[in-house]
Amino acid sequence: MIINRAFIREVVTTAIAVTIVIITIFLVVRMMGFLNQAAEGLIPVEAVLTLVALKMTAYLDVMIPLMFYIALLIVFARWYRDNEMAVLASAGMGIASFIKPASIIAGGVTAIVALFAFYLTPQALAKGYTIEAEYRNSSEVSGITPGRFIETREGGGVYYVESFNRDKNYYENIFVYKNSFNRDGVVVSAIAYRTFDTDTGYQFLVLKDGTRYEGTPGTPSYRVIDFETYALRMEPLDRPEIYLPVRALPNAEIAYAEQPILRGEWYWRMAKVIVFPVLTLFALGLSFVDGRTGRASGMVTAFLVYLLYTNILGYMIAAIKKGDFTSSAPIWLVHLIFSLIGLVILYRRNFNLPLWSDFHVADRLKQLKAE
Repeated sequence: MIINRAFIREVVTTAIAVTIVIITIFLVVRMMGFLNQAAEGLIPVEAVLTLVALKMTAYLDVMIPLMFYIALLIVFARWYRDNEMAVLASAGMGIASFIKPASIIAGGVTAIVALFAFYLTPQALAKGYTIEAEYRNSSEVSGITPGRFIETREGGGVYYVESFNRDKNYYENIFVYKNSFNRDGVVVSAIAYRTFDTDTGYQFLVLKDGTRYEGTPGTPSYRVIDFETYALRMEPLDRPEIYLPVRALPNAEIAYAEQPILRGEWYWRMAKVIVFPVLTLFALGLSFVDGRTGRASGMVTAFLVYLLYTNILGYMIAAIKKGDFTSSAPIWLVHLIFSLIGLVILYRRNFNLPLWSDFHVADRLKQLKAE
């Protein structure tokens, strides 16, 4: 049907536009965070784009239902404002006529969310977490953080960097303590930078225009050496075993797990798949625009429903992870209650009934007739 195709096309187009805006904001915020980590030397600059892409992928299973929910509300509001819904109503097409195209959209979105929730999101989180852990544990230099004392492996030395010059890409005011060949040595320098030797595979911290103090002060072996360039080879760290967070675990590890935190994560992945079909009912029922009150009231109510729905689900998931509930019954109860509320709202809207019955008005009319 032409109307159904036009409706689906407008919803999809609007959802794509809204998604692009939200993703752009997300990318800017996340990229700033990763660039700060790169400036501190925690991760290399070339890994920033990869980590941002993985983080964005990990949040799409939550973002996509919200974007399509907003798109449904926007399209219905525009059709009401342009009197297109009034024309369709005069031709015998009420709000119930849009259940079919809305169901088609809900089915497609649900399939996409299921793909992300059960496969792509855990994969992206695991990959991103592994990359960050490997970069941070790759060498002692990678662990240098300005303003903090960093102990080397097995306590053989201490590094301190006062600040990092982002414009010139070097560290400023460096202090290094190393115990080599049973001799204590302290090296201070005004600036330093990192370098990597491709032939040997070692990383070096190259200090410029500094001084090395070696031995015990007051003894004949004590020496003070000024230097122009001093390279410290950074011994690779022992790679600790990487433990993935719960959100990054594959489905096979959490589907039949007995631990509450793993069971709660499994229920949360299932809940994300069911959210949008329930929200579609509210989008159909709350999209009506009254010319006297404007379109803001319906949109505000729809967003309040979304916030209430998702927050109650989040609370139930948190309670399951803490062990307060041993089954998924509370989560299914939340879905059921909101589905029934959405159906009631849609039913009353389809027959042009007020969402909330004005019982007090009816009682007042009876009282006036009695008088």
